[in-house]
Amino acid sequence: MTHAIVVNDEGSHSLWPADRPAPEGWHPTGFRGSEEACLERIALDWTDIRPRRTPGEVT
Repeated sequence: MTHAIVVNDEGSHSLWPADRPAPEGWHPTGFRGSEEACLERIALDWTDIRPRRTPGEVT
């Protein structure tokens, strides 16, 4: 099965079946491959797993 990496507005990454549209709120990154290849790419790209802060959010 080929997977796609999808990302949401908070910067969270996930795997999604490449033959399906991304779920609402998620956007494809353009990277596709095996589950292993996608997980390796996510490990390289998503080094800070904390959600992004939205403008005006109090910390």
